[in-house]
Amino acid sequence: MSSGDDEQSQALAKPTFTEVQASAVVESVFGLKVSKIQPLPSYDDQNFHVHISKIKDTTDGPIEYVLKISNTEASKNPDLIEVQNHIIMFLKAAGFPTASVCRTKGDNTTSLMSIDSGTEIKSYLVRLLTYLPGKPIAKIPVSTQLLYEIGRLAAKLDKALEKFHHPKLSNLHRENFIWNLKNIPLLEKYVDALGQNQNREIVEQVIQLFKKEVMTKLSHFRECINHGDLNDHNILVESSKSAFGDAVYQVSGILDFGDMSYGYYVFEVAITIMYMMIESKNPIQVGGHILAGFESIIPLTAVERSALFLLVCSRFCQSLVMAAYSCQLHPENKEYLMITAKTGWKHLQQMFDMGQKAVEEIWFETAKSYESGISL
Repeated sequence: MSSGDDEQSQALAKPTFTEVQASAVVESVFGLKVSKIQPLPSYDDQNFHVHISKIKDTTDGPIEYVLKISNTEASKNPDLIEVQNHIIMFLKAAGFPTASVCRTKGDNTTSLMSIDSGTEIKSYLVRLLTYLPGKPIAKIPVSTQLLYEIGRLAAKLDKALEKFHHPKLSNLHRENFIWNLKNIPLLEKYVDALGQNQNREIVEQVIQLFKKEVMTKLSHFRECINHGDLNDHNILVESSKSAFGDAVYQVSGILDFGDMSYGYYVFEVAITIMYMMIESKNPIQVGGHILAGFESIIPLTAVERSALFLLVCSRFCQSLVMAAYSCQLHPENKEYLMITAKTGWKHLQQMFDMGQKAVEEIWFETAKSYESGISL
């Protein structure tokens, strides 16, 4: 959802390429002939769905790609984006349904484009990925089995990245990155975007609880590289028919590695639970199925489990506060920015009303039921 460390300069630095300019980038940098191009929704970068009429030395076509143009802040850190590209390639080689990263004519994974905006020269990193088929999870009814599989996927991804090495890997230590869950206290700079209301009171309460109950436990959590944004628009699925004739969905794509950073296993499961709650008719039930899937690969420790409720609440706060803040800067992108807010405040309020003990009981009992082979 975000890909830099200074949120304000990021939001002000979103690229504004026209379709003609984006086509010219694909042709000049990657040597591919564009037959059709259309914008895709995005948070603070710019993405285009690109159809290619043909690829050199082949007669196959049309072939689909995504052109990603990083905002000016993210473009100042090409090493970070290079690491992200290599992680995407590493995961694909390990069997995950990630895109392929296309090489430039100069055989690089990114290219820096300088554009004269009339008042100044702005530089943007561009890259081209293959387009992944499938529907976002947000667009389908999600079964408990699929939630379990998504939990497993999140854990498998973090586990696979234990073996990832790259000379520039230290770039994933993003100390003031607003979307890393350990940086919840940074939200204090942005809460004014909410005005004075009950929503703000909940957020301020979560921030204080986080300082008191999570910051003190961080040293007990197991560290890993997090995808950090396994939301309902970043996981794609395709359907097949079951023996009974109904649709069975399987994950066909994992998108958007822009929020990757060093975090903890428990962060990944908390973030995944929160985003899978957004579209659910039974949001409180979601956590148990995700947790069961995750723990089938990586069981959480008692101290990690004890922080899970507050971490899910914290991610709701991150998403809701930053969406409100970004809407002030980019009212024209309000529909995309406010996706989480449509149900997010209601879910956060429900979690608070029920309280940690009651929510944990549902999650942990549901997760436990998988051990006996009877999922609730």
